[in-house]
Amino acid sequence: MKEMTAANLRSLFIEFFVDHGHTVIPSASLIPENDPTVLFTTAGMHPLVPYLMGQTHPAGKRLVNVQKCVRTGDIDDVGDKSHLTFFEMLGNWSLGDYFKKEMIPWSWEFLTSPQYLGLDPNTLAFSVFEGDENAPRDQESFDLWVKAGAKPEQIYFLPKAYNWWGPAGQTGPCGPDTEMFVVKDQAPCGPDCSPACDCGRYLEIWNDVFMQYEKLADGSYVPLKHQNVDTGMGLERTISVLTGKDSVYETDLFAGIIAKIEELSGKRYQGADEETLKAFRIIADHLRTATFILGDTRGVSPSNVDQGYVLRRLIRRAVRHGMGIDMPEGFTADIAMVIIDQYYTVYPELKDNRSFVLEQLLLEEKRFARTLRQGVREFEKMLFRMEDSIAKMDAFKNQLRDTMFKEEDLARLAQAREAMKSIGSTLRPTPEAQAFMQELNEVAKAVDTIKAFKGKMDTRLKGLKTIAGRDAFKLYDTYGFPVEITMEMARERGLAVDEKDFEERFRQHQKASQAGAEHRFRGGLADSSEQTTRLHTATHLLQAALRKVLGDEVGQKGSNITAERLRFDFTFGRKMTPEEVQEVERLVNQSIKADAPITMEEMTVEEAKAQGAIGLFEERYGDKVRVYTMGDFSKEVCGGPHVARTGELGSFKIQKEESSSAGVRRIRATVGEPTA
Repeated sequence: MKEMTAANLRSLFIEFFVDHGHTVIPSASLIPENDPTVLFTTAGMHPLVPYLMGQTHPAGKRLVNVQKCVRTGDIDDVGDKSHLTFFEMLGNWSLGDYFKKEMIPWSWEFLTSPQYLGLDPNTLAFSVFEGDENAPRDQESFDLWVKAGAKPEQIYFLPKAYNWWGPAGQTGPCGPDTEMFVVKDQAPCGPDCSPACDCGRYLEIWNDVFMQYEKLADGSYVPLKHQNVDTGMGLERTISVLTGKDSVYETDLFAGIIAKIEELSGKRYQGADEETLKAFRIIADHLRTATFILGDTRGVSPSNVDQGYVLRRLIRRAVRHGMGIDMPEGFTADIAMVIIDQYYTVYPELKDNRSFVLEQLLLEEKRFARTLRQGVREFEKMLFRMEDSIAKMDAFKNQLRDTMFKEEDLARLAQAREAMKSIGSTLRPTPEAQAFMQELNEVAKAVDTIKAFKGKMDTRLKGLKTIAGRDAFKLYDTYGFPVEITMEMARERGLAVDEKDFEERFRQHQKASQAGAEHRFRGGLADSSEQTTRLHTATHLLQAALRKVLGDEVGQKGSNITAERLRFDFTFGRKMTPEEVQEVERLVNQSIKADAPITMEEMTVEEAKAQGAIGLFEERYGDKVRVYTMGDFSKEVCGGPHVARTGELGSFKIQKEESSSAGVRRIRATVGEPTA
């Protein structure tokens, strides 16, 4: 097996297909244009769909590239040896040009030639489409593999579930594919062991898709006028196979990242326990993905919607596991710098957007760290109560199992019951026999009661091991703790979360938030018009942004709102720099873009302080105060009024920053109209 690096593999793949008349095209953005069906580019063919459908590509009919991709369906699985959210896809395409008789010999050559991958032909296996009622058996691909040099016993005919691609929707281009595998040096799992097995013996490294049919609305398949080829080779997986590594995280693609995590945490990757290994892998994958999303030509910021939500989730999960292995503050940016230095020669946009990447990571890490610490504390309190109940129920169950619930005893009781039935059927119908039968029936009912109680006890114990939806929602609503983190922490403890109940509570919360702000947020302002409400809401975001940029010494000293603008006075000892003004404005707009829900909770002053709410605590409050939370950006004691979501502000613009009085500054600002 040929030893090589990821850089070698990229260049060899490109070189091979350039030598075969292909034009190199750049990697497309991770953020698809004009495609609402997906959040990220998931494969090399994704940006090429219009050309696969018949449009003329400006670079010609033969194309090759390395495409950066993100797939988010397996985020919760990242942490094992193989799952990734970001990966690079090596691919080549024929847009109505060559087809099977060219592509299969080229695939064999690239895989086995010493000039390229140099794999031993005897260690390879191939799969082709076995045919069904819609399309015939792909005998042509089988014959071409044999002609290229493969042995017939190395080729497997598999059904559509394994060897068919598309269409992307209900209709469109589709066709059979042929997949290529490296066979591991391990015994077959059985006589029918094949690439369709999950035994791990066959490792797929390449896939050639032959788009030769179009699926019509009536479900039928007709031949395409222009047949296409679409191939895909995952760089990370292929490198791990070529270098004989047990995990993608042990390849050169992750060596520098893992080394940096070791340096920052003071822990070693090799030989670590499973939880530490998991943390290393999650941090490495998630921050690599986050760096590429932020550094993309169409990069996005963390938010609570669409790509921004996925990005936020990745960063937060990395931060959570980073704290678990004692990573220092600011570690996300430290690791991102390693990633940028490793990849910028291939993807120069990472270097171009370096400052933005680091800034956003540090901001999100700092923002979430406090939420995480507080949420984990509350989760642990809740878990302590649950575990106490679970332990008591387990002890009781074990006690009963050792006495009346022994399986052998229940079996004997069941046998006795059947014997009683047979005895009863042979007795003469006398008063004594009837009395005996009644007693037998009572014994039988007792047996059934014991069995039913045992089943109910098992159900109750399962219920005790499920975090109630109301508790998960409290963590989310009160502490800003993401439900996906609650679910992950629960799984680690062998617990579940009542997701259905959480979702229902969340829906009810959204409904209440949107139901007439004029009725929910009456308070300190006489004018609760729509524009005044929006401007007042903006003061919350403004104060939070000022404190983040200038420090916690900032405190509100008053505000004045008209229909045209807001005026906000705050304590600060000097004039703000233009850069500080710009950063405050940017942070407010970022929070607006996040379109976070604005929630209200009544609590005591002490509780508000404990949660970190901002307020004029020198003033006299009643027994209860209203605390308004805007995502994880602002938490403030206030009377209202407020909009239901930050996105309703549209945009925020600082018009002027000036002195108000000694030690007090004044900002005049306005908001724009919502874009939706």
